[in-house]
Amino acid sequence: MPVSKCDRRNANVMFIDEAQIWVKAGDGGNGCLSFRREKYVPKGGPDGGDGGRGGNIYFEAVENLDTLLDFAGKHHWRAQNGQPGSGANKHGANGQDLIISVPPGTLIYDVDLDLLLKDLNKVGLKVCICRGGKGGRGNKAFATSTNQAPRHTEPGKTGQERNIKLELKLIADVGLVGMPNAGKSTLISRCSAARPKIADYPFTTIEPVLGIVELSDFRRFVMADIPGLIEGAHNGAGLGFEFLRHIERTRIIVHILDIMPTVGSDAVENYKAIRRELQQYSKALARKPEVIVANKIDLDPDGEIVKDLRKKLGKKIYPISAVTGAGIKELSELLWKKVKELKS
Repeated sequence: MPVSKCDRRNANVMFIDEAQIWVKAGDGGNGCLSFRREKYVPKGGPDGGDGGRGGNIYFEAVENLDTLLDFAGKHHWRAQNGQPGSGANKHGANGQDLIISVPPGTLIYDVDLDLLLKDLNKVGLKVCICRGGKGGRGNKAFATSTNQAPRHTEPGKTGQERNIKLELKLIADVGLVGMPNAGKSTLISRCSAARPKIADYPFTTIEPVLGIVELSDFRRFVMADIPGLIEGAHNGAGLGFEFLRHIERTRIIVHILDIMPTVGSDAVENYKAIRRELQQYSKALARKPEVIVANKIDLDPDGEIVKDLRKKLGKKIYPISAVTGAGIKELSELLWKKVKELKS
């Protein structure tokens, strides 16, 4: 999984996770009407060649993409038409196939049929969405013993076309969730080479960010910073449910708790609110393995706040400070072990 997301953010490239396009395969080339004309060869007979096949349209998941930005300004995609046949029994050239590259995790829907055609959830997966039209036959193909000079040919067949909706769901081993300003962006910047925007106001992260966490002995896993969730997110509140789908593919959910939340907010209630959102959006999502992390322990030197959180939630909590780096190494090792177990 690439880390190009952080590089693209620095280049001010937008994150696009939905697109609607029209795709059309190439039309087949027409058959040729031709007769052999050669000196001293009377009645040379038909020699019209067949038309070429129209190009197909494929979608392929590639590893160097993580956004559907390429579709933001281009809504019509066409494969090449087949070339018509010609005299001397020459077959028309086949149209070149069009291979459209998309990020892994892209779902392809037929808009008119309201049908999921393919889930390209792995790098290298490739699917043909539209077939090119068959080339028409030239008059040579219609020659018989009783019709030795046919003047009949076939036109090329029309290539398939579809209205396509593309929807991207990020693929990551670990997904970070939590309230806005819980410290998710700071954590991923500490663990990986990703450099998300970080500030002290809500919804700093408005685009999911991927980062690769590198450990010793060439171990690595992919972490995704998901925009902060608030109560009602499954109904579109805050940044809306469009970001919830990016958590669906993660193997582990890391729930970041701010032990010193804003005035009028409570860490325990914040945790329960996020859990409700996950449950209401998808029961399968809510059942995913979860690691609860208490962030900003640099503000709790005696550990009383974390101890109180463990008591109230009745769950295991891993204390860290994304700012100072305390507990980050231990958390990374823990997540690696859990990811390895789930992959095996």
